[in-house]
Amino acid sequence: MKQLHAFGKLALTAAAAAALAACGGSDSTPTKAPAFKLEVTSTEAFPGTYGDVGEYETVKGTLSGEVDPADPKNAVIQDLALAPTNANGMVEYKAEFVMLKPKNMAKASGVLRYDAPNRGNILTLLNPTATPSDAVYLERGYVMLYSAWQGDVPKSSAARLTVTVPVAKNKDGSSITGPYRAELVPTAATPAMTLPGGVFNGTMIPYEPASLDNTQSGYSLTRRANETDARVTIPASDWKFATCDATGSNAFPGSASATSVCLKGGFDPAYLYELVYVAKDPKVMGVGLAALRDTVSFFRSKAADSAGMPNPIAGRIQYTLGQGTSQSGNAMKTFLHLGFNQALDGSKVFDGMYAHVAARQTNINTRFAVPGGGGGLRTDHTAFGQTAPRGLDKDYADDISGRQGGVMKRCAATNTCPKFFLGLSGTEFWQLQGSPVLTDANGTKDLAQPDNARIYYYASTQHGGAGGTASIAYAPTRATYPTGTVVHFNDTFRALFLNLEDWVVRGTQPPASQVPKLADGTLVRPEALAFPAMKGLTWAVGGVQTAIPDFSYRGLYNNFPLFDFGPQYVPQDEAGIATVLPPRNLGRDYAILVPQVDASTGLTRAGIRSVEALAPLGTSIEFNYVATPGITDLANLTGSFIPFHKTRAARLAAGDARPSLEELYGTQEGYVTAVTAAANALVAQRMLLQRDADLQIARAKATVVLP
Repeated sequence: MKQLHAFGKLALTAAAAAALAACGGSDSTPTKAPAFKLEVTSTEAFPGTYGDVGEYETVKGTLSGEVDPADPKNAVIQDLALAPTNANGMVEYKAEFVMLKPKNMAKASGVLRYDAPNRGNILTLLNPTATPSDAVYLERGYVMLYSAWQGDVPKSSAARLTVTVPVAKNKDGSSITGPYRAELVPTAATPAMTLPGGVFNGTMIPYEPASLDNTQSGYSLTRRANETDARVTIPASDWKFATCDATGSNAFPGSASATSVCLKGGFDPAYLYELVYVAKDPKVMGVGLAALRDTVSFFRSKAADSAGMPNPIAGRIQYTLGQGTSQSGNAMKTFLHLGFNQALDGSKVFDGMYAHVAARQTNINTRFAVPGGGGGLRTDHTAFGQTAPRGLDKDYADDISGRQGGVMKRCAATNTCPKFFLGLSGTEFWQLQGSPVLTDANGTKDLAQPDNARIYYYASTQHGGAGGTASIAYAPTRATYPTGTVVHFNDTFRALFLNLEDWVVRGTQPPASQVPKLADGTLVRPEALAFPAMKGLTWAVGGVQTAIPDFSYRGLYNNFPLFDFGPQYVPQDEAGIATVLPPRNLGRDYAILVPQVDASTGLTRAGIRSVEALAPLGTSIEFNYVATPGITDLANLTGSFIPFHKTRAARLAAGDARPSLEELYGTQEGYVTAVTAAANALVAQRMLLQRDADLQIARAKATVVLP
């Protein structure tokens, strides 16, 4: 077999690794089925009691499993053939989990809901005390499962779940090396920055350089203010892998370090720094997806583990629902796309899946993978996570790259596709290149979605947040307009998740997809937006009314070029080995379109319009602008809010074209009436739970917006 080399070391592609396993190229031959062992470390009472289901308890522990390199269902895992194996020829992993289950499992409904941790964090562990409406899942008898899938998460707190995955090695046991790229983005002047860098993944476990000698070939540090600016090379003599911890005349570079970069004169927040170096010891990160597959399959269908340890929910699970938000939602799409929804016995892992605010896939199955990353005009613009197909349908055609097949191609071939929800906020259109899931690659026609899929656009929202006027902040030196959107999707998500349950468990068809479309003019090129004039407003900052600049639309959005990461990279699978870093821009761009806005209010016209959009107090805008001089970018994952004037006279005097609160509602009673009508309409459409409608109406009564 021909060997592929990168930086002088053996570099097997995923396809080559699969061929090696199929040809018996593994060092040892498996003698039995993969083992799976459960260890429960604690069982504690969970606060509260929940309807007829009663009390819940929290079960914590670890799951130790094996992955068979010779099993075709694992062949897609990058570098699996180079992972160390045990005496049975298996690759090992160990994952932490947390489970919420009814204390009396006879009361369980038969539904297991898996929530994928975001960068290991389970701070969003179901908390009905903080969010009373979330009690609905427990009242319905769900078993809630959280287990680790991301192999570079450090164990920094009890609120973080980790999975230990193997490190790939050459067959002689030596380190595999290869090119690696990181962005170092300082938010303040600092002498040194830690690896792995990036806006989103800075706390992950980094890949260490093969050598601390940065004068070698393959090492460089550049800087530029914006993505489109020319890179300026920083001499190797001015930066080192070090900590800058020394003082006096010898302050540079300080102590040598494989996890820190020291820069003479320090890192300047006015610049974006790009580091390329030769890394060593790549994690076989895709094993985390196999761990997730086998974990859910075990809890769903096994009576006991390999050693006879009983499954605490054995015999009580009939249906499985998987959910991921943002980065973990991207991971769930990658899980589906790479074929992991087929269990080892050929059955489905998840019957239903909800990828929430998840426009992309995630970089978990490449060599030197760092799952996550976001993306704006300036940062992470050339990062992984965007090359895999956006279209859901198995027959999706990508006319920009010439590739065929969408996210559901593999599951369609094995009849293991789940019922699938995809949720999109406005951020996914402006910053995370989301529109290609709705149109062909050239943006000329709307796509028909598969029958087993729904796409829901949450109108006039940002990527996350509590919503409401109390969530709005304003730091004029950081963002041009008050940050946050009053409109939110939290209540919408809760209602839709129960629609997904009803679809899976009872066969009840969910609401139709709610998305902007080319056909009706609600999905347009960014330059086609027509915002109304928004002028003469203020926002309280530190108890002082601060003037908001008159709104000026700049037309900034994150474009979507086609990149070349080298011949060993497998873009259609977001897999393989990247050897061209930074990647080469091929000069072909995917069309980016955005939701059209209402000419009167500035709110978007299509999608699911929540109570705050149907009875608005101002314009929630799906983007914001960085206020730092010299930097051209969208504020990261956040929108903006421009309130309405209270009276017609005030808005006319300011030249604001939008209706005032007085014109919209007349009186406080009129506002409450509008909120009530909006809430009731959404309940009828199955887009809002009655308990959340009641809370919205009560909140409107308690919030004085007009005399």
